[in-house]
Amino acid sequence: MPYLNNSTIDPSNMRHHLNRSPLVWLTMLLPLLQLGSCATNPVTGKSDYVLMSEGQEIALGQRYNQEILKEMPAYADPELAQLVQSVGKKLAAHSHRTGLNYRFTIVDSPTVNAFALPGGYIYITRGMLAYLNSEAELAAVLGHEIGHVTSRHSVRQHSASTTVNVIGAVISVASGVPGTDDLTSMAGTAIVRGYGREHELEADRLGAQYMARSGYDPDAMLEVIGILKDQETFEKRRAREEGREANVYHGLFSSHPRNDTRLQEVVRAARRHRTGTATRVNHDGYIRALDGLTFGDSESQGIIRGNRIYHKELDFTLAFPTGWQIDNRPDQVAAIPASEDGLMQLEMTELGKTLSPRNVLVKKLGLDDLRRGEKITADGMQGYTGIANSKTTFGIRPVRYIVLLRSKTAFIIAGTAKDKRNPWKYDRQIIATAKTLRGMTAKDEKAGSPRRIRVISAGSNSRYRQLAGQSPIQHYAEDQLRLLNDQYPKGEPHKGQLLKIVR
Repeated sequence: MPYLNNSTIDPSNMRHHLNRSPLVWLTMLLPLLQLGSCATNPVTGKSDYVLMSEGQEIALGQRYNQEILKEMPAYADPELAQLVQSVGKKLAAHSHRTGLNYRFTIVDSPTVNAFALPGGYIYITRGMLAYLNSEAELAAVLGHEIGHVTSRHSVRQHSASTTVNVIGAVISVASGVPGTDDLTSMAGTAIVRGYGREHELEADRLGAQYMARSGYDPDAMLEVIGILKDQETFEKRRAREEGREANVYHGLFSSHPRNDTRLQEVVRAARRHRTGTATRVNHDGYIRALDGLTFGDSESQGIIRGNRIYHKELDFTLAFPTGWQIDNRPDQVAAIPASEDGLMQLEMTELGKTLSPRNVLVKKLGLDDLRRGEKITADGMQGYTGIANSKTTFGIRPVRYIVLLRSKTAFIIAGTAKDKRNPWKYDRQIIATAKTLRGMTAKDEKAGSPRRIRVISAGSNSRYRQLAGQSPIQHYAEDQLRLLNDQYPKGEPHKGQLLKIVR
């Protein structure tokens, strides 16, 4: 999605300048190079070239855990969190690195994903939990991520890239080209997108072993493949229809086809690690634990309904133009038209001191060339608007900036168009959007309530078409219900089956 690359309104997309001399970076680089050594891999027993000790690995995980939780807060459900922690700890106790203090966190995101950081920090989204159908399937996902930790995949990835990244930083400072200092410097893309087929298969193998040793049937890993391959197929189809990038799980489910022979061999091999004849599945108990789980947007991050966002915690609602695609991010709300030739975004910032609306734009945002300025109001809030040239993904464009003040909170709206010959294409819509900003009413709070999974028992005549007609899901409701219950694309419930529906 395009974004306005202006440091005052989109700091998350700015590259951070490295204000150190090349000499300072070189003095930092030498100790890093000296730290490089061959450490014994706890899984294979072979030597791996790594740049950090286990203590440094844990410290790195702690640092990035804090950053991740700022962007993706933990989901507030103590009972569900305890279930995830309990299953994860059971698996970790039968892993190759039992000495690590593993931490398992549900993050408040509707996307379907799970990932691990160095040192035993493992995350699973509530979106992933919604599509699983047993405790054993949860164990399959967590076991796979534990496998990445025990094999030190992120550490090995980090070690392979750190020297290059630091040298790149030296070159960037010397050449005047800004470098970066974010998660990508720690091979973050691999952490959330996958490590490559061999590493993913190794994590599968280890996860299946840990499941068998912990009393779970490793065949559940194959069941998860089927569930999330169906979800992935649906998500890709929907993304194509909506003109956006698909959100799909990074690891074993994207790296394997449904009937992957190597994965089946890995699972069969894990069966010899079983400690008894009984295996734990716990289908119904897991399904019941999901009752009340937020489905889709969360109240803490804002709810999108049609073209309007409702944010109860921040007490505001705003309507974008009809037909625009809305992207609700932790630090801003962005929207683009179907033609993708324009952009609007909304941010909030707290002012440390009282400023006039105009001075928020000129002094706070540093818009020295602000022109065509005029006052504006919305829902009793005083504001100011003007035009300033800014760098965007379309190039340098005139950007419409609008600020509206509520006490010491500033709502900042910015928008532009791609066409150089018609940069004002969306100007009226940007101004009209700003004027829809208002505080939440009781009616808004009801409209902006989150949707939740509810668990029911299927009757003899229960059909997904009928259930979809009663569901608040606006698009693809029948498909979504089948996916949630592992009966996609044509399955139907049987009498007495516990069903996940959305209310």
